[in-house]
Amino acid sequence: MAVKNPYVITFGRIPRQYISRDILIDEIIEALDNDEAGEQAFKLTGIRGTGKTVTLTAIENEIREDRNWIVIDLKSNSDITSDLVANLYSDVPFLTKFVDADLNLSAFGIGINISNKSPVASIDVALKKLMQEVRKQKKKVLVVIDEARKTDAMLDFIQEFQILIREELPLYMIIAGLYEDIESIENSDGLTFFLRASKYEMKPLSIRIIKEDYKKTLGLSDEVAADLAEMTKGYAFAYQAFGKYMWQSGDKDISDFVIAQVDEALSEKVYNKIWSELRPKDKWYLSFIIQKDKMTASELLEITKTKHNEWSEPRKRLIEKGIIDGSKRGVIAIKLPRFKEYVENQE
Repeated sequence: MAVKNPYVITFGRIPRQYISRDILIDEIIEALDNDEAGEQAFKLTGIRGTGKTVTLTAIENEIREDRNWIVIDLKSNSDITSDLVANLYSDVPFLTKFVDADLNLSAFGIGINISNKSPVASIDVALKKLMQEVRKQKKKVLVVIDEARKTDAMLDFIQEFQILIREELPLYMIIAGLYEDIESIENSDGLTFFLRASKYEMKPLSIRIIKEDYKKTLGLSDEVAADLAEMTKGYAFAYQAFGKYMWQSGDKDISDFVIAQVDEALSEKVYNKIWSELRPKDKWYLSFIIQKDKMTASELLEITKTKHNEWSEPRKRLIEKGIIDGSKRGVIAIKLPRFKEYVENQE
């Protein structure tokens, strides 16, 4: 039977072959396990294809192994607080017993109608009572939300979360989302707590580790593996795409056909969406930026005949989209692999 391709370019599916962000994962898990509970909310952010879901899943799986933790996955476009209460009731036996014996949640369609107990009028009150029971049982609850977006339910839940942790209830949260989505939530009124919560940006993968992975998994020479790793620019999706199509080809050298397949995957899965969301001025600046591997801001302003104040907003947007690298002051460089070629094909 043929060996299955270990690389995957389907979002939300965990590849058999991937590079774990061990340092980031260990840091968050250590903070979660800290008895002092200095941190109770964490944010993972980055552009599409940087490995947010894989990292979130790795954290979640490790936490699940600890019997003191209750892990609940929720969606940002659902009624988060109600769904959390429903999941705690249905998935946690001691809470099921607690509700059926002492808490009338019939108003929310949860549990049985206890005739001698007044129905709980507010879902927030219900969550608070459940969390008090969780604390009594010396357990902790971790809420995990992937692809987080600004919704009324998300904002309401974060406000309720803030109240519950002020009362020292053992509720924790990790959310993952695109730069602009996380920033939109952060900038909402009354969510200062969420703005201050620890935020982790999905940085590029190590080129050296990608090279060693390609050597071992694809059987490539040191030179070819190094060239292939450099072409990914550390972008997690590109690492998977180059691996997938090199595996399929069976070649030990990088062919034009493999590059064309990767370009197609990048376009269809990531770049078309990014491009469609850019403003005309952002695209116009990019047509100049791609002319060199890197350039200074003064060079860009000179060739575009524009001023600093005109460039500042497009620069901010292009950094937030993960297209250009803003880590070196005054230097502009394309951050995404094969994006130069993508832009050239749009003109």
